[in-house]
Amino acid sequence: MGAVIYERVVRPTLFRLGGGDAEAAHHRTLAALTRLSRVASAVAVLRRWHGVDDPRTVFGVRFPSVVGLAAGMDKDGVALRAWPALGFGFVEVGTVTRHAQPGNPRPRLFRLKDSGAIINRMGFNNEGADALAARLEALGPVGVPLGISIGKSKVTPVEDAVGDYVHSMRALRRFADYVAINVSSPNTPGLRGLQDRALLDALIGALQAESDGTPVLVKIAPDLTEGAIAEVLQVCADHAVAGLIATNTTITRDGISLRDAALAAEAGGLSGRPLTERAREVVGFVHREAPNLPIIGVGGISTVDEAKRMLDAGASLLQLYTGFIFGGPPLVRAINRELAASTPSRR
Repeated sequence: MGAVIYERVVRPTLFRLGGGDAEAAHHRTLAALTRLSRVASAVAVLRRWHGVDDPRTVFGVRFPSVVGLAAGMDKDGVALRAWPALGFGFVEVGTVTRHAQPGNPRPRLFRLKDSGAIINRMGFNNEGADALAARLEALGPVGVPLGISIGKSKVTPVEDAVGDYVHSMRALRRFADYVAINVSSPNTPGLRGLQDRALLDALIGALQAESDGTPVLVKIAPDLTEGAIAEVLQVCADHAVAGLIATNTTITRDGISLRDAALAAEAGGLSGRPLTERAREVVGFVHREAPNLPIIGVGGISTVDEAKRMLDAGASLLQLYTGFIFGGPPLVRAINRELAASTPSRR
């Protein structure tokens, strides 16, 4: 019943917020969750309803359940206490950059409803790494593992990217259960070039040296060839990276409904159902090439079956973004409970 109510009542109401503007609706929803996160009794009730005891340990961190919130939903960590109350076993904030920045001009977020997809060209809009550090200092423990995704500031030239990332690592490492290096967003000029072997080698080496033992993960694009992914994996092995996040959004437009064809022409990264198969393929390839490297699988997970198939492909943990927007808390609860009941051997 929860899923039906969300699909027929809650989701249409949320989508109408802000006059149908996807970003305005996002901000209003986030503001409501921020208010909710300040009501301890409500958070406790929701955590009892949505929570599940299905722990697993990955790269030395104990996760209370397999399903996490992907970066991009709560960039500046303003609603952190609300997410565990909605069933998430871990939360990744960001992507944040050294310098505060407004991101790309609006409109920059588009719902492709018939395709179960989203296109965004947000451009790492955030308040900056130092502002996030101050917020996390004031907040204290979140109650579930916290990942922090860091990226390059738009004003920083690619040749100075290492120093930019290092500043964010130094500011945020003590608050993070893991730090994700985002070198795969299509919405910051030059960023994906950091996936090239030589540049990535320098970047990961510098960040590992500054991590102070915090697990470092790398987030890759789904548009890389198998040869390019293999090179990334070699760099990760050379620097003993803790894990990989696969995948970010795609610049392709495969699998889009004809009803969404006009919106599909918008520039930006595509997430959601059209990415399902490709994300799973990348996870499978990474697992075959580096079977001991933990993988957080993300991309197009919108059903319990897709969650199971991502785990079967080799993922150790899962993240939701677009699937959560379309499926809401009932999707998180359904995945958690099905996995807790049926997959003890995966731990």
